[in-house]
Amino acid sequence: MKSMKRLPPYRFRRPAIIAFACAAFVIGIFVAQKPGTWWLWWLMFLAPLGLVRCSAQNVRVLLCAALCCFGFGIWRGHSYQRQVLAYEVLFKQKVVLVGMSLGDATYDEHKQLTTTVGHVRLVSPRAQPLVGTISVGGFGTNAIFRGDEVRLYGSLYPTLGGNQARMSFAAITVLSHHDSWLDTVRRKFAAGVMSALPEPAASFGLGVLIGQRSTLPADVATQLTHVGLVHVIAVSGYNLTIILQAARRLVGKRSKFQATVLFGVFIGLFVVLTGSSPSIVRAAIVSLVGIVAWYYGRTFKPVTLLLLAAAITAFVNPLYVWGNVSWYLSFLAFVGVMLLAPLVSRRLFRSRNPHILVAILFESLCAEICTLPYVLYIFGQMSLISLLANVLVVALVPLAMLLALVAGLAGMWLPNFAGLVALPARYVLTYMLDAARVLSQIPHTFIEHIGFPLWQMIAAYGVVGLLLGVLWRHPPKSAIITDKIAEKTEGT
Repeated sequence: MKSMKRLPPYRFRRPAIIAFACAAFVIGIFVAQKPGTWWLWWLMFLAPLGLVRCSAQNVRVLLCAALCCFGFGIWRGHSYQRQVLAYEVLFKQKVVLVGMSLGDATYDEHKQLTTTVGHVRLVSPRAQPLVGTISVGGFGTNAIFRGDEVRLYGSLYPTLGGNQARMSFAAITVLSHHDSWLDTVRRKFAAGVMSALPEPAASFGLGVLIGQRSTLPADVATQLTHVGLVHVIAVSGYNLTIILQAARRLVGKRSKFQATVLFGVFIGLFVVLTGSSPSIVRAAIVSLVGIVAWYYGRTFKPVTLLLLAAAITAFVNPLYVWGNVSWYLSFLAFVGVMLLAPLVSRRLFRSRNPHILVAILFESLCAEICTLPYVLYIFGQMSLISLLANVLVVALVPLAMLLALVAGLAGMWLPNFAGLVALPARYVLTYMLDAARVLSQIPHTFIEHIGFPLWQMIAAYGVVGLLLGVLWRHPPKSAIITDKIAEKTEGT
């Protein structure tokens, strides 16, 4: 009787190990906010002992890497958590803070000058640096620009969302101005758009191009929310992708080095001009990693890119993992557009490329499938007409960005002819706004106050994960044949 052959151990590729390690690190940071988990950080020292006498890239390596990164995430989360707890003893008492304004201040309904302040330092009742950001509203100065150093005096209170505290009716003093040439250009460009286009098209154009939402009228913002188009004025990876595609056409057939440098410059300028919101940081990291991989002739799967960007942003700011809504929505939309939509398109269209409107429809649908459970859990609201609104509007976003840019430049350099040059931008932006306004007037298409508990959200994402697994594990036969032909072609 012949002896049975021993099956070879399953081997994981390096990208799979990196993906599991990044996921374990993010999970470790999430767990670190729970009390009684501090001792788990020892895993980052104990786990490598399991690598003794093991072959490379097997299951043991994967488990050890995941446990090590999980322990590292616990350590990083607890060390940051101690700094966040410094706010607890400051709430509901008068304090003096010094920080840097992260954006141009605007006036709210109470005639307060409002902004978000970062790089915060506590001056009184004691000297201490603070992490995170604070939303501020108050009086004492006429204007605050991004980069200004401000002094704040008032009562500190807890808040929800991405900020760690809030201060209302504060006494605000501008200590110094730190205007860079980029900030000056950005403000002049915004003024150029305002002079070239009428309202609300001007504010909407600034929102589409650089994500400036402070000047957008409240009724327009409400209409965009009701039809599921608020993401159009929330600058994200979609805007950065459009800019990089334009840069790729400018580069043409130049060398890889020149193209990589140009892409890096565009990404850096984009982040500086639009700010460092979670969605922008995520998009910039994904783009940079993809560009570097392209430069060295490598490719990263979307899952690996997603988890690597999540791990990097979570390491820099663990507060993202602990409840930053825009961070979660950004990654969930990424999963829908970059993972679910291609799998669905591959199943339905095989190797054919769908029409652009059909592609937008599927991408919007998949992004909504991935974000809707979280939106229902956090906000308890949904739009029943968002798919139609996205099909009618999203395809025009690249054109609107280009025309808004032309209008802003004309307002800066050709003020006498700015209105004429900005006519195309005016027509396109007005159409987008009119579409949102008309659709928002359809009754019973925006549902609020939906009770969606945590267990239902988890169950919904379990179904989404099952759908992803089925589509990935069972591709259509034509797609398998196409992949095999591509592998043979690459091999030759």
